[in-house]
Amino acid sequence: MKAIIYCRVSTTKETQETSLSRQEEELLNLAKKNGFEVVKVIRDQASGYDLERDGILELLDLIKEKDINVVLIQDETRLGRGNAKIAILHCIFKEEVQLYSISNYGQLQLSESDSMVLSIVGMVEEYQRKLHNIKIKRGMQRAVEKGYRPEKNLSNQGANAGRERIEVPIDEIVRLRQNDLTFSEIAATLRGFGYNISKATVHRRYKEYVDSLAE
Repeated sequence: MKAIIYCRVSTTKETQETSLSRQEEELLNLAKKNGFEVVKVIRDQASGYDLERDGILELLDLIKEKDINVVLIQDETRLGRGNAKIAILHCIFKEEVQLYSISNYGQLQLSESDSMVLSIVGMVEEYQRKLHNIKIKRGMQRAVEKGYRPEKNLSNQGANAGRERIEVPIDEIVRLRQNDLTFSEIAATLRGFGYNISKATVHRRYKEYVDSLAE
């Protein structure tokens, strides 16, 4: 399993470097104990109440863009404090990433109050997603009524692709990404249209597209 280590101290004082190094060492040992492959170590020196942290933004980008399974932290307060902590926890769990901490000697155990708040946030977001999907469904129904036939774009339906490159509608991937869907959500959407595609493949094709624009 691929893991990211996240360390944070609250100030930029030189004396805090010792704490960062200690966190990193302990978390590397935790990763080794659990057989995790550490692909990145992120060190932040900023207040936990601040969302605008280079390290935490990098962490959220990596778990969204890469196949990261686990984030290792000293304790939940290293991610943030107050509302910032809840927001970051929600973003991490939304990507189906596990949290391991030194304080719990393994998988992070949330307090009852934090679990309740996250449950409420998830419920609200789920209803927002349902409303969004209803709008998409109505839009597609109107499009079909006007002659649009999505099945014509399913070039691999009924084919045994094996190890061949999976053909996917890159325009749809880009459009869904621009609508703030995660790679997991895009993969699920395309599977609904008959594409046997994974989150990793969606990410790879999107990255190829972005790289081609930069050339």
